[in-house]
Parts: sequence; C-alpha cells; structure tokens
Amino acid sequence: MSCDAVAFSAMLWFASFSPEAQTGSAPAVVQQAPIPPSVAGEPLFADIVKRAGGLKARTEAYRQALPKTPDTVAKALKGFDAFQGQIGELSALDMKGHVTLKERGAVDDLKCILRGISQDLPEKLKAVAEAKTVKDQDLALRDMVYLLNDNVEVITAPPKPAA
Repeated sequence: MSCDAVAFSAMLWFASFSPEAQTGSAPAVVQQAPIPPSVAGEPLFADIVKRAGGLKARTEAYRQALPKTPDTVAKALKGFDAFQGQIGELSALDMKGHVTLKERGAVDDLKCILRGISQDLPEKLKAVAEAKTVKDQDLALRDMVYLLNDNVEVITAPPKPAA
C-alpha cells in the first residue's frame, strides 16, 4: 500500500472519531413524504375523467368500425371533426389541471403526467388524421385509446407520495 493511501485511510479513520461527529450526530432517518390528497372528486378532474372515458369509448368504436383489410386505404372517420374538437378541449383541461396543481405547490407526479398527456393528445390525434392505411389508422387509434385510458387512471388511482 502506498504512503498516500495509508495517510488517506488514517485521515478517514480519525475523522470518523472526531468529538464533533460524536456529540451532535444522530442516525439518519428516512422521512416518508406525505401522501397528497386525491383530486378525483374535484369538479375539474372529474370532468377530465368523464371526458377522457367518453372519448376512449368513441375511439374504441372507431377501431371496431374499421375495415378488416389492413392494407386498405384509410378513410375519414365519421364525425372526426367533432372528435378533434373534443380532444382539443380535453388537452386544454389537462393543461388546466397541471397549472392548478402547480399553483397549489403539488410535488407529486400527477401534475407532470397531466402536462404530458396534454401535449401528447394533439400528437396522437395528428397520427390518426394522417394515417394512410387502415393498419396505420388502427395503430394510431390504439395509441389514442391507451393515452385516454391513462388520462382516466392517473386521476382515479390512489395518490402516492412524490418519488
């Protein structure tokens, strides 16, 4: 062992037994973060859940109505203009939920997830609108179903402390 290594080891050993370290030190205690209150019952968040659930059902209906030949050219979905508007409204509500939680000083993941969903909804909608084949349309609709389902579940899941 080199002299430097011995000196360093001795310094660490002596430092661990210094009088200051012995008198005021206490074992580290891991504090559990408080569990944030559930927001699922609040009007804004209940509205998000209701809208996302309804849009998820509508998206699943779109998938069921697609032709069973995946290579077929994609056709416009019935009532898609209204659907686009409703997705836009939901996206805005998700962002409002994010801002509301941020203003409250929330430290849990929900505020960040709502922001992400708000940003992802228009992207998923664009993929549905731009699909060239039934297969592409189905995949885009499936992704939309998953995102809308997540929108419901993140709000209705029991809150957990911040990670």
